[in-house]
Amino acid sequence: QVQLVESGGGLVQPGGSLRLSCAASGIIFRIYNMAWYRQAPGKQRELVATIGTRGNTNYENSVKGRFTISRDNAKNTVFLQMNSLSPEDTAVYYCNVPSIRDSWGQGTQVTVSS
Repeated sequence: QVQLVESGGGLVQPGGSLRLSCAASGIIFRIYNMAWYRQAPGKQRELVATIGTRGNTNYENSVKGRFTISRDNAKNTVFLQMNSLSPEDTAVYYCNVPSIRDSWGQGTQVTVSS
């Protein structure tokens, strides 16, 4: 059974940066694609970024050029580097294993506010 533990969220001013981490256990991490989602208050959960087993990445349009997804297979961890943050990025961020049903962690809150 996969377990995902997100960390790294917090309160940051507009224009600031945060680096989120997601530690995975219970799976052979290196053989799975990974993803980051976010859910803002009153909105549906949306896909932010994905990374394949070979390191290939895809991003939602609004975060392209600002966010970078990466992975460390030796540490079973996926990261989301977030730069140039704006209030519109405020949300709970979740990591996910797309090919494993209901594979969600508890999420980490990101609040962008002055």
